[in-house]
Amino acid sequence: MSCASSTGRLLVDEPAPHVTRLTISHHGKRGALDQAILDAVAATLPRLDARCVILTGEGDTFSAGYDLAALREEALPVDAERLVAHPFAAAIDAVATHPRPIVAALNGSAIGGGLELAIACDLRIASAAARLGMPPAKLGLVYSHTGIRKFIETIGAPRTRELFLVGDAIDADTALGWGLVNAVAPAGDLAAAAVDLARRIAANAPLAQRGNKRVITAVLDEAAAIAPAIERELLALREASFATEDFREGVRAFEEKRDPEFTGR
Repeated sequence: MSCASSTGRLLVDEPAPHVTRLTISHHGKRGALDQAILDAVAATLPRLDARCVILTGEGDTFSAGYDLAALREEALPVDAERLVAHPFAAAIDAVATHPRPIVAALNGSAIGGGLELAIACDLRIASAAARLGMPPAKLGLVYSHTGIRKFIETIGAPRTRELFLVGDAIDADTALGWGLVNAVAPAGDLAAAAVDLARRIAANAPLAQRGNKRVITAVLDEAAAIAPAIERELLALREASFATEDFREGVRAFEEKRDPEFTGR
């Protein structure tokens, strides 16, 4: 079965009892997250009654992040804001608030928004061939404070600074050492390892799982409270970055597969 669209699709299957697997499918675009995929994630998760969910990708890529190719040059700030403000935020919220455990099986590269989608999951298991990275600095983009908060909660402030300010992708073993992933499996064994982990999670007491996940989420949310004035400032910084020449140059350079030439404007 698939939930989806004329471009990207979200494939749905049940690889084990009480386990549902969602697979990001976007042929030729390295699992880029377009509105169809993001809408499908947000619509599908609330309908599932599985005791554990696996989120993975097709082929050798989990997700290359936002579908930058879909952004129109003449309407770049508007299109970028629309993509990340609604469908992406809704998909992340659906993952983060899902009452059952979700395992991200990183079958390959998880970049940008693709990595944040994985971070929103409860656990992550990566293929030994996977590479993980956050390239907003290379795109001229100010990332959302809610997204950066998830990374700080997961790997701490020093590693978050390295990931975002340097902008280089890291390999699976480095990600394991940082605590960005919980386990690494040989590339050919990842799917089976993810199903085995999900099966063990699904065998635990469902009410306890739901309750413990809620407690963890509530504690983290309470610790991460931000004053309204500061939150407005952070949102303004992000929105302003969409209108900069550097963001336009970053997107052009990404599409043209060249190094960007930033001017600070």
